[in-house]
Amino acid sequence: MEALKERSSIQEIAAKYEIHPQQITDWKRHFVDNSDLVFDRANKVDQGNADKQKLIEQLYSQIGQLKVENDFLKKKLY
Repeated sequence: MEALKERSSIQEIAAKYEIHPQQITDWKRHFVDNSDLVFDRANKVDQGNADKQKLIEQLYSQIGQLKVENDFLKKKLY
């Protein structure tokens, strides 16, 4: 995050965390190149949750219908 904020130089950040400056540059480039995926994934997760919730509601409805039919048939047998 410090590298993205650019308040300190790459050299200063590397010295602070005792890592090679090229590693910070690589991480920064990777983040900038792929940052849009974070937001796409969030939208996909939200859509996936909505789809799962709809499926759950359909299955509960079907279970309820089958239970009513089962109870009806039990009464007819006795």
